[in-house]
Amino acid sequence: MSDGRHGAIARGWQELVTTARRTAAEGLVVGTSGNVSLRIGDTVLVTPSGVPYERLRPEDLTGVDPEGNQILGTLAPTSELPLHLAVYRNTDATAVVHTHAVHATAVSTLVTEVPPVHYAAAILGGTVRVAPYARYGTPELAANMLAALRDRTGCLLANHGTVTCGATLDEAYDRTAQLEWLCRVWLTASSVPGRTPALLSEAQLDEVGEALKGYGQH
Repeated sequence: MSDGRHGAIARGWQELVTTARRTAAEGLVVGTSGNVSLRIGDTVLVTPSGVPYERLRPEDLTGVDPEGNQILGTLAPTSELPLHLAVYRNTDATAVVHTHAVHATAVSTLVTEVPPVHYAAAILGGTVRVAPYARYGTPELAANMLAALRDRTGCLLANHGTVTCGATLDEAYDRTAQLEWLCRVWLTASSVPGRTPALLSEAQLDEVGEALKGYGQH
């Protein structure tokens, strides 16, 4: 590995660890749940299985090739590796964040799409879909997720959590935070007795989406 490549991998690992710790610090995961990955060329850096994020060190660097073969480190990659690799094989994303965020997970048990109560849905590409339940770490879950992610940058996994992706870890994380916030708003509004939240139409979300392309996120 060249010095430049080695440096990029080391920096990427530090960014990954920082993002993983942020998901825990901000209450989006509990214990060792959730996982984060970053693609650098033909290497995918991933959080290892069963290791608390605060204990991760530079020497714990864990990476696989696009087929899932471990090429860096000795710790076992996350059990959700098939989910991450599916995103990289089918999109141009280079970062993926998976969490068990409380409000988003709660919403995933109630609906098949997140009701569009706010234009933040447009940041994720439109109305957010809920992928049907399948056991964690399975090809079935990865396939369900890909269908829910079609033309989107985030989705919910039924009775499980969230998946978001982006060009950078910061972008993927920000989308996770937006999705959790959107779910919290809907749960809060829908809990008011005798009232039903007003929803935005697909045309209204499309209008916001076009504005975001032209001017950046609000």
